[in-house]
This record gives sequence, structure tokens and C-alpha cells, in this order.
Amino acid sequence: MSRLLTLLFGRLPIGWLQLSHNKGRLFAAVSGVAFANLLVFMQLGIMGALNGSTVAPYALLNADIIISSQEGNTLTDSEHIARVHMFEALGVAGVADATPLYINNLPFTLDDGTSVSLLTFGMNTTKRHFVASAIAPYLEQLTIENTVLLDEGTRGMPASVIEGLSAGTPFSFEANGGTLTAIGTMNVGGGFLADGMLVTSDQTFLRFFSSRDSGAPDHILLRIDDGVSGDTVAERLRAVLPAASVRVLTIQEARDADLAFMSSERPTGIIFGFGVFMGILVGLVIVYQVLSTDVADHLREYATFKAMGYGHPFFLGIVFEEAIVLAIFGFIPGFIVSMGLYAGLVAVTSLPITMVASRAIYVFLGTLAACALSGAIATRRLASADPADLF
Repeated sequence: MSRLLTLLFGRLPIGWLQLSHNKGRLFAAVSGVAFANLLVFMQLGIMGALNGSTVAPYALLNADIIISSQEGNTLTDSEHIARVHMFEALGVAGVADATPLYINNLPFTLDDGTSVSLLTFGMNTTKRHFVASAIAPYLEQLTIENTVLLDEGTRGMPASVIEGLSAGTPFSFEANGGTLTAIGTMNVGGGFLADGMLVTSDQTFLRFFSSRDSGAPDHILLRIDDGVSGDTVAERLRAVLPAASVRVLTIQEARDADLAFMSSERPTGIIFGFGVFMGILVGLVIVYQVLSTDVADHLREYATFKAMGYGHPFFLGIVFEEAIVLAIFGFIPGFIVSMGLYAGLVAVTSLPITMVASRAIYVFLGTLAACALSGAIATRRLASADPADLF
């Protein structure tokens, strides 16, 4: 290690030698940095799962613009909107077609007593061009009364059910006082609001949710003419529809708005964000304590260097060297343990918790920055100290 660092820095690796001289302190420091990395990775992983599950239902839709109630928060946490706005939108230049979207939560109980909650989309089965290509072929079959598509990633659903559906065997289950029959699958996955998803026809939806009115969908989906800008059509719609009660967004704008709401206004998003901050703070404090103690233990040596004419940048280089070593040595175990915990959480919760390259890079760069900042603070005493005062 010393030879590698000598080649890297072009000088004797004083920082590494000081750290490795006290093995116990080095182990404690690396463990502290690894723990801070673990905290940050877990909070970011769960926050990423929250964001992923928030926008995952959009994958089922093939629309350009969405009209929603101003009282709604996200795609799946919405208020009803008057269907008359759909006909108003069809009269706007650039709008090619429109369809209502109905959303509700459908709870049911499996044979083993497990409760499952399914986020249900009710859609007009004659509008195949409004759904993703993966489920469009099933829409015609959904015109049959009480047929549905079941999310193969539904949390708690027996594997035998999904395997049977994949092999063409329908699955019937009791829910909300009636019987539904799943004839196929889609892949969305469970989230924080539901264990999985269902897609059915608007007629089956209204039959099972008897309190819902066909004249009050949750959203209105629009397709625009080829070659027309979605932003332009959205502006035209905003000029026609009542802004006090209706919100008009492109699909991308709606996704971004949902993510912003979940991250900054929902308690869960705020809590996870605060957890990331606490992880960074823990790392800063641990590294600062280690480097500050190391500086204090070697004040006489530093005083000798200072008396020989070495300036403050030299001492910063030594401490930054120590900070880089701690950052690298702490990041590696933190990353490995986080990967294991991610896999465990996915197995238990079926949440979309995955390690993405960008997250690992940002956490590593953040660790380097935090350690470097701690090192800079730890050397403040040396900056203004007189060599004679240090002996």
C-alpha cells in the first residue's frame, strides 16, 4: 500500500503511515465512515424506491397530456374531475383523441388470509392506443365482464398464480363482494400505496366500485396530432379549461410533479431526505474527530516541518491524504453491505430498491468531499500556530 501511494502522490505517504501506525484507530475510523455510507445508501435506496413506485404506473399509459383536478396530488392520489372537460378538450386544435381514466384501491384476501391491496385502473377498452404496447393486446379480452390484468409483481401473491397466468390458466378471486378473473399479467410491482396493480375495463371498474360515477373520472388522457408540440397544445387547453379546478400537464410534467410532491411534501420523502442529511453529518463528525486527534498527536512533527519552511498547503496535503484513504476504505464496505441489504429488502418487501451506478458515484464523491472538508477543519489549528508554541 505504501509503495502504491508513493507512486500516486510522488512522495512518502505520510498520511497513510500515520493512519496505519495505529491499527485500532484506523479500523474505528473506517468503520465509522462505512456506517455513514450505509446510512446514506439505505436512505437513498428507499427514497429511490418511493420515487420509482410513484411513477411506475405511468408505464401503463401511452398519452401525451393529462388533465387532472387541482385538488389532486399525484396520478394515484387524485380527486375526481368532470368528464365534460374531455369533450371540451376534444374541441381544442391539436387534440386527436381523449379517454377517461378511473383509479381506485381494491383490497382482497388470499386463501391463506393474506390481505392484498391492488391499485386498479379502469380504462375504455376501445382505446388501445392509450395504453402501453405490452398490455394493448389484452384490452379486447377485458371487454368480457369482470376480467382483469394482474400485476405479476404483486406483493404477497403466490408464485403459482403468476406461473399459471403465464401458462394461460385464468385466476379467479373474490373482491369487494364480487368475483374477478385475471386473464393475463403485466409487470409494474408493488409500492408504498398498494401491493400491486390491476387493469380492467371502465365498465368492470364502475361495477365493482359502485360509489363511482362514470361522469367523474380521476384523470382525462389526451393524444395529440402528429407533428404538434405537446407544450403548445397544453397551453391551448389551459386557455380553454377552468384553471381554478383543472390542471393540464404533459405526461413528463406530470411525472416530474409527482416526484417533486413525494420528495418535498409527503412526510415519507422528507424523512428519507433528512436521513441522508444525518448520514452525511455522522460521517463528517467521525472523520473530523479522527483527523483532529491525529493532528493533535503529531503536533511536534508538524512543528518541525513548519520550522523547516513547509507551508500550510503541505499539511493540508497530508490530512487530505488521510481523508482520501478513509473515504475509499470506508466506502467499499459500506457499498458492499448496502448491496446485501438492498437484496434483502427487495426479497421481503418487493419494493423496487436497486443500486444504480449514478447513486454509487454520487455517494463516493460526497464521501470524498465530506472527508476533505473534515480534514480542512481539522488543520485550522496549524494554520496560525507558531512553531515555537508547538514544542
